[in-house]
Amino acid sequence: MEGRRSEYKDGELNNMSGETTLDWRGRPSNPRKHGGMRAAAFVLGLQTFEIMAIAAVGNNLITYVINEMHFSLSESANIVTNFVGTIFLLALLGGYLSDSYLGSFWTMLIFGFVELSGFILLSVQAHLPQLKPPKCNMISNPSECVEAKGFKALVFFVALYLVALGSGCVKPNMIAHGADQFKRDDPSQSKKLSTYFNAAYFAFSVGELVALTVLVWVQTHSGMDVGFGVSAAVMAMGLISLVSGTLYYRNKRPQGSILAPLAQVIVAAIVKRNQALPSNPQLLHGGQKSMNDGNTDGSSLSPRGGHLFHTERFRFLEKACIKTQEEGKSGESPWRLCTVSQVGQVKTLLSILPIFACTIVFNTILAQLQTFSVQQGSSMNTRLGRSFRVPPASLQSIPYLMLIFVVPLYDALFVPFARRLTGRESGISPLQRIGSGLFLATFSMVAAALMERKRREEAVVHGEIISIFWITPQFLIFGLSEMFTAVGLIEFFYQQSSNGMQAFLMAITYCSYSFGFYFSSLLVSLVNKVTASNGDGGWLGENDLNKDRLDLFYWLLAVLSFLNFLNYLFWSRWVSRGPPSSLAPLQPNVDNVSTKNLGNLDPNRDIP
Repeated sequence: MEGRRSEYKDGELNNMSGETTLDWRGRPSNPRKHGGMRAAAFVLGLQTFEIMAIAAVGNNLITYVINEMHFSLSESANIVTNFVGTIFLLALLGGYLSDSYLGSFWTMLIFGFVELSGFILLSVQAHLPQLKPPKCNMISNPSECVEAKGFKALVFFVALYLVALGSGCVKPNMIAHGADQFKRDDPSQSKKLSTYFNAAYFAFSVGELVALTVLVWVQTHSGMDVGFGVSAAVMAMGLISLVSGTLYYRNKRPQGSILAPLAQVIVAAIVKRNQALPSNPQLLHGGQKSMNDGNTDGSSLSPRGGHLFHTERFRFLEKACIKTQEEGKSGESPWRLCTVSQVGQVKTLLSILPIFACTIVFNTILAQLQTFSVQQGSSMNTRLGRSFRVPPASLQSIPYLMLIFVVPLYDALFVPFARRLTGRESGISPLQRIGSGLFLATFSMVAAALMERKRREEAVVHGEIISIFWITPQFLIFGLSEMFTAVGLIEFFYQQSSNGMQAFLMAITYCSYSFGFYFSSLLVSLVNKVTASNGDGGWLGENDLNKDRLDLFYWLLAVLSFLNFLNYLFWSRWVSRGPPSSLAPLQPNVDNVSTKNLGNLDPNRDIP
């Protein structure tokens, strides 16, 4: 009985820290039994298997779309990029449903089965000849091939976008639910949280590596129907891993609609745009109350750990917190009077959006490695030894083969070394990590352009086909770039999220992938239109890499990437403006605190 009482006491203390976490029965979680790396390991299992399943489909999809569905090269590239872009755009839906109504666990479970059904339908469609156009050779006789249309195309796209819906809603919740197993306001667990983010990327790398080697080999040698079926089996294993950890999870309680409080701030600020702001921010509605007890205002947008950092940035939004005499007499409408914590969250979202935008070009480069670079490999000598041939889609396994060794070394060697220099638990700040990755991405496209020029000259001028391994440098460089940028972005956004918005903030990071892939489709179409002349289809319009000018397209992306890096330097300094010593949480009954240059983001951040 005494032990039972102790369990609930621990749970209550966990509640009082600013986070409401429950066990699988809906009771307060016990820090001795719930959460931690043990619980996160089950989520990492789902992440490994899910990325394994989706990567095997997505990274070799262009080959299937061209050879089996008979779409043209540029149209196939757009189908793939639109599919991947839709996955990451739907992450917003998954994040919203999780934080507002379902919670991370149930969102992953429900949409995991949606994704599984899509894999099964893809396998059926690839297996039955009645659901595909007649076989032909798209390389030697493309004019004789009939493009998939009507019911055949409908089945393909329904299956494809069931996978997109499921994967999109699962992805942000895997990261958020895993990170939720650690208490952010506990200094002893902050180091473990940083380790978890690196472990999540390691799981991602392992999943990608297995998908791009074993599963792509199965697709190539046993058929796409078997390959899609294996993806379905792997996804089922991921769901088993998720369910197996049920007894150990710390589950966040859904907060109700997370978008309404944000919209209320905008509406109230517009309604009161002519009101004068008080000189002392403590006079604003909720200015003292939210600082005293964190979440007593009933808002789901309470500051992390109960602290709010005031800032002069976007001060017009604070007009939503001005309480007029009319409201004091007639009652307070949430669409006319908001709390300081609500405004603080809106400010944070607006402040981090430029960082998000700076990763769009980075993901446009990623799109090329999953489309045109695979086609490059198809036109090269894929022989390894006398009999073995390297599947072109497996080229994308090169960076992940490197990263399964680099990521543990980064966490074991570099992070402790950098920690001694910077005093940060993560070694370097998330903004510095993002900047390093964006800088490296430029050199990935430089390497791709140089290699494509050599490949084209050898094929056109000398009639030689060079080895597929010439393409390795562009994948290796981008692999390092992604390790820095992807993990840094996730860690930065999670640090800025308030209680009840973790999954939605993770979903926003995935939207960067979506916009990057959509921008890739737009850029390909725009480049073809601008460069087309005298019946020429443009740089990428001939369906033949020996006639196309993919090297020039890569140089264009290298220039865009470098300009994007310079743009990032400006915005990262803007976000980090103000020395850490000037950052201090607002305290009640303090009138002489200067609000100049105070920031509302993480006080421990650095300028990259």
